[in-house]
Amino acid sequence: MVTPADNNYAPPKSVVADVAADAGEKATRVSRLGAAFIDGLIFGLPFAPSYVVAAPMIMQAGKPRPNSFAVWGTIASTGGWFYFGLFALLCTGTITAVLVHKNGQTIGKKWLDIKVARKDGSRATLARIFWLRYLLNTVFTIIPVIGSFYALIDLLFIFGESKRCCHDYLADTIVIRA
Repeated sequence: MVTPADNNYAPPKSVVADVAADAGEKATRVSRLGAAFIDGLIFGLPFAPSYVVAAPMIMQAGKPRPNSFAVWGTIASTGGWFYFGLFALLCTGTITAVLVHKNGQTIGKKWLDIKVARKDGSRATLARIFWLRYLLNTVFTIIPVIGSFYALIDLLFIFGESKRCCHDYLADTIVIRA
């Protein structure tokens, strides 16, 4: 049964959407993965020489699974390479913080022309992105056993219809084309 548009007794009609219409075009899954890969390389590559120098020392220790403090102590003992990695991490971290503050983009997101925004399309603050999107998500992933499952579920959420991961829901953000 169809009710006429001017019927005062008809129930109200509304459009409910996951994301506001003016939020912008959502980023593709491939571009999000690419940005994460680029950021991982940028933050991890400066430590590569330190890892290469420390690998034989870690293997000589003879333990099948050395604890992480011993591994980082060995990597730190590589001297100049470790401090080079820390300096590069400080520089790229500062650049990333400035980019995220200005327009919600990490270095990888900037290269691939995508950015983080609030679900309604407004600007996401540095505090929201850092505390809710990255730090809270990291805390969940370091919980023994459960953290591994959470990390997997977080990644698999990208295949949902809304293309949002768990960390997007935690921070009430989306990733859109810049």
